[in-house]
Amino acid sequence: MSRAGWTVRVLTLFPEMFPGPLGHSLAGKALEAGLWSLEAVDIRYFASDKHRSVDDAAFGGGPGLVMRPDVIDAALAAVMGVAGPERAHPDAGPLIYLTPRGRPLTQDRVRELAAERQVTVLCGRYEGVDERVLEAWKVEEISVGDYVLSGGEPAAIVLIDACVRLLPGVMGDAETLAEESFEGGLLEYPHYTRPQEWRGRKVPEVLASGHHENIRAWRRAQSEATTRERRPDLWAAIGRHRQ
Repeated sequence: MSRAGWTVRVLTLFPEMFPGPLGHSLAGKALEAGLWSLEAVDIRYFASDKHRSVDDAAFGGGPGLVMRPDVIDAALAAVMGVAGPERAHPDAGPLIYLTPRGRPLTQDRVRELAAERQVTVLCGRYEGVDERVLEAWKVEEISVGDYVLSGGEPAAIVLIDACVRLLPGVMGDAETLAEESFEGGLLEYPHYTRPQEWRGRKVPEVLASGHHENIRAWRRAQSEATTRERRPDLWAAIGRHRQ
C-alpha cells in the first residue's frame, strides 16, 4: 500500500481549527509534500433547519446540550459516500469518536491507524453525541487522556500528529522511532547534550565513554527504572509478557 494516500477526514463544528498546529513542523512539511492529506468537514452544513441547529436538550433533563443523531448521520453518510451505516464499506477505514469515556489511545493503536489508507475522526462538542448514531455506525471511541477538553478538536490534533509522524518519509531517522517511549513497552531514557557540565550537573560518564555496549546497557536500565517508577501499569504489563 502506498502511504502517500494516507488521508484523515475530520468532522467538526470548527473546521477553521485545522490544520492548526498540524500545518507546521514535521506534520506541516509532510502535508505540503503530499505524504498525507487532511479534509475538515463542517458538521453544521448538514443541519436541515434555517438556523443550522446541530444540538438539542438531553432527554432525561440535566445541563448541557447533545449533538443530534440525524445531523451526525447525514455528515457521516456524505463523508463515507453511502446512504447510511448499513451500507458502510470496510474500505472506508476506521471511524473514530474522541471522548473521555473511550479506550485510551496507545502507541500500538496509533501504529495501526497509520497503516490504514484513511481514517475518519468525529469531534464532539457540548455534552457529546447522541448514543444512537454512535451505535448505528459502530464508531470506535478513543480517549487521549483522563481529562475533559472543551471539544474533540484538540484530541483529534493529538491523534493525527501521532499517526503522521509514523508515515514513511516524515521522520528523517527511522532509528529515532525505534528508541522512543512505549517502544517495547518502556518509557524513554533521559537525554543529554553540550555543555558536558551545566550548573554543577555533569553528563553521566558512560555517555561520554564511547563504549556503545555500555551506553546501550545504561539506557536500557534507565528506561526500566523510569518505567517502573512512573508507570507501574506499563511495568506490570511487561512482567506479564515475560511470564
